[in-house]
Amino acid sequence: MLPKTSRAQSCKTSNNEKKDAEKKKGKVLIVFFSHTGENYAVGNIEVGNTKMVADYIRDVTGGDEFEVVRETPYPKTYKEVVEVAKKERYGKEYPPFKGKVNNIDDYDVVFLGGPVWIHSYPQVMFTFMKQYDLSNKTLIPFLTHEGSGLGYAVRDIKEIYPNANILSPEAFYGHEVRTDMSKVKAWLEALGYKK
Repeated sequence: MLPKTSRAQSCKTSNNEKKDAEKKKGKVLIVFFSHTGENYAVGNIEVGNTKMVADYIRDVTGGDEFEVVRETPYPKTYKEVVEVAKKERYGKEYPPFKGKVNNIDDYDVVFLGGPVWIHSYPQVMFTFMKQYDLSNKTLIPFLTHEGSGLGYAVRDIKEIYPNANILSPEAFYGHEVRTDMSKVKAWLEALGYKK
């Protein structure tokens, strides 16, 4: 399945929402990977935890979304996905993903989202980061987890973009965001984004 939302493809935001967001912090892009299927602590899900957070960020900021979808989908079962994630992380593999952002230079602020897999983002997110130069942008990392916090995600972003402005990284419990976005709302408000 191709990524459903990107400025290059289609957007789920109104022009007024976009203008309001651009006035606040600059033009926003939300780049994320989210896993469906069997997830730790939340069971078998059709909409991933990170996607739920990304969609909320989109609705509040008026930004555009680009969902990073691995060309060969990750397994649906938790045990299998852990094995693939370990192999990619420790083997420093960069699996290809579908689609592209044609106008990356148009964005000032990039939210980078994903679940914590083996202490950081899934490797397919690093494939994206290595393909796009985000070093002159404000980067806002957000992750979903069940006890890992941010892991090494911020350190890993700094290795790719040593001169980037990394702002207010945050991690959210996956099981919480499925029913309550209050922590995400408070984080966005602290960043200056209000619905």
